[in-house]
Amino acid sequence: MTSLSICKFSTLFTLLLITPFLGRTQDRNITSKVDSLLSIMTLDEKIGQLNQYSVGAELTGPGSKEGQDSIRYEHLKNGQVGSVLNLVGAKETADLQRFVMENSRLKIPMLFAYDVIHGYKTMFPIPLGESASWNLELMQETAAAAAKEAAAAGIHWTFAPMIDVSVDPRWGRVMEGGGEDPYLNSVIGVARIKGFQGESLSDPFTIAACAKHFAGYGYGEAGMDYNNVIVNRETLLNQIIPPFKAAADAGVATFMNAFNDIDGIPSTANQYLQRKLLRGDWGFEGVMVSDWNSIGEIMSHGVAKDLKDAARQAILAGSDIDMEASAYVNHLKELVEEGTVSIDLIDEAVRRVLYLKYELGLFDNPYAYSDEAREKEVILSEEMMALSKRAALESMVLLKNENQLLPLDPSKKTAVIGPLAKDKDSPLGNWRAKAESNSAVSLWEALEKRNFKALTHEEGCKLSVGKNNFFEVLTIEEEDRSSFASAIEAAKSSEQVIMVLGETAFMSGEGRSRSSIELAGLQKELLKAVYEVNQNIVLVLMNGRPLALSWEDEHIPAILETWHLGHMGAEAIADVLLGEYNPHGKLPISFPRATGQIPVQYNHKTTGRPNTQGGQVFFTHHNDIERTALYPFGFGLSYSTFEYSDFKINATEMTASGSIKASIVVKNSSDIDGYEVVQLYLQDVVGSVTRPVKELKGFERVKLKAGESKTISFEITEDQLKFYRANETFGSEPGEFRVFIGPHSAIDEYLSFELIDDRLKN
Repeated sequence: MTSLSICKFSTLFTLLLITPFLGRTQDRNITSKVDSLLSIMTLDEKIGQLNQYSVGAELTGPGSKEGQDSIRYEHLKNGQVGSVLNLVGAKETADLQRFVMENSRLKIPMLFAYDVIHGYKTMFPIPLGESASWNLELMQETAAAAAKEAAAAGIHWTFAPMIDVSVDPRWGRVMEGGGEDPYLNSVIGVARIKGFQGESLSDPFTIAACAKHFAGYGYGEAGMDYNNVIVNRETLLNQIIPPFKAAADAGVATFMNAFNDIDGIPSTANQYLQRKLLRGDWGFEGVMVSDWNSIGEIMSHGVAKDLKDAARQAILAGSDIDMEASAYVNHLKELVEEGTVSIDLIDEAVRRVLYLKYELGLFDNPYAYSDEAREKEVILSEEMMALSKRAALESMVLLKNENQLLPLDPSKKTAVIGPLAKDKDSPLGNWRAKAESNSAVSLWEALEKRNFKALTHEEGCKLSVGKNNFFEVLTIEEEDRSSFASAIEAAKSSEQVIMVLGETAFMSGEGRSRSSIELAGLQKELLKAVYEVNQNIVLVLMNGRPLALSWEDEHIPAILETWHLGHMGAEAIADVLLGEYNPHGKLPISFPRATGQIPVQYNHKTTGRPNTQGGQVFFTHHNDIERTALYPFGFGLSYSTFEYSDFKINATEMTASGSIKASIVVKNSSDIDGYEVVQLYLQDVVGSVTRPVKELKGFERVKLKAGESKTISFEITEDQLKFYRANETFGSEPGEFRVFIGPHSAIDEYLSFELIDDRLKN
């Protein structure tokens, strides 16, 4: 992509945040068909379209059905199930679809849904890792590839992308999103939506996307999953909501509720979120699905007395599909018959579900997606594996490279130490859909194939299966040091050491919050022991979240963040370690100095006491640690070095109808070709509500040959200056704005301009 086109691309996504609804327009022909079908449906059949079950292939197979299975069997047979999740495979989905089509009265095809998060069978980097590429075209491409595999296996609908902004890396699901910034989450979310949905949902190689979780899920207190969310309205509107507005404008087919409450109202029952913002202000006409049993959990929140009351609150709030709570199928009919819920509300929700099914082409061919031949051809193909490696290469972030220890010299005797070095499972990451356990290439396997003169491996500390509260998880050994001695000896007798540490796949993800995000188990102790005998260490991190790495940063000369990169991640890591690929990823989320420092996001508010004179303690800080991030948002090194100069803006005043051009010269001052992600930040100095110290508003990923210089320009318009003001209207305010351009969010140099248009005062 050229420099100019990238600037236009960034501007387009900025516009998506502030323009009226630009998404899918209603097809009158489909609308007419939906209305005709709706007119002949019974109330039970209508409610059935709003009922979603998780089922297995055995449900409609031979054998007697008992208990819940008996009820679900009858509901499927009678057309009282509109969609199912977790049933996958071309044959399996075709069989169940056929059962419904042959037995139900109106023969309305079902939707098959599944969590296709970062691949279906072929795993790409976890979303947080891939977000570090800052390559929107790549993320669209991997989403399209995942859709291609899933669609061939009979899947119509994925519960992705997750576009929750999160500033707390203790939260396990931080691995599933795009990090801490509203703008970056917005443009990444739109790229992935376009990848999943393609040009048309009727294309059987595409699947419907789902923007989740609406809203605030990433702000759970103490980083705990499913926890309360306490945010003010300004934070909700200016930090949490923007990616969802962008998704709606981009034409995402569906939304999903969040588990948490907002202002004391569970999101699934929250009329402000669903009726006011989503349906009202934004004009979203797609489907809203609950999260797993989130309608039932309205009772657990303590705002519904029973499941019937929960069903009433959810349908009134705008939740169309009930996932796994059985609240609608058991109680909506009674609520309608007693006059508590209007039939018009039911019809409205059913219309949206039927419309999506027509869009997907299911009424023309209910079995179009269940293609066994295509399934065999597409899944785990060479094309998929090549894309998996390319995505992995672009997702790594070089955090430190003191004395240019990297790239490694393969002629030197090298020790590979750590519990994850031979692990073939953790690289797959969590939320791995139908990937087979232990099917990834291990880093040891990838390094063995390289031309190392002498390469040895020692585990150092082990992986172990242990209890994590209520479930078993593969984690890092906390007591067994029996492998320490051999690892230390290997390091002592080697010239350089590769330490492979971090988290197993299931130490992050849903339900996997951690109270401390330092290296788990015995890993830091092992690292310190190895450091005592050999300081030429490259620390390769495999993890699903930021880690607190203050000791590591102070002592270890080279640190490479590799996340969980998918099937071909190890091959990509080997390429980077040996200099066959020049890393250029940038962090989509800040790394703290210590767990207790969280949150440490770059776009924090100034506060009333941001700093004070030296020798005083009465300002915003911790007494025992610097207040800045260890590695800030947007940070990432390369084997190339880049110099920034000649920063300028072409005017110091701007009206609402005008624009300002900001530019900077970037030079590759090394002898290695490389990519740099040039980032634009703005600060609104004085606002009607407190404003962040800076906000990402654009970026350009540029390739520079050795010694080459380029002028990178950004156009700043009034659209980029708008926010939800004190009166909760969306717009800009006149005053001073500061412009920052640089390689990461921690840059200090700025230029200022004034927005002066008087009409903006109201």
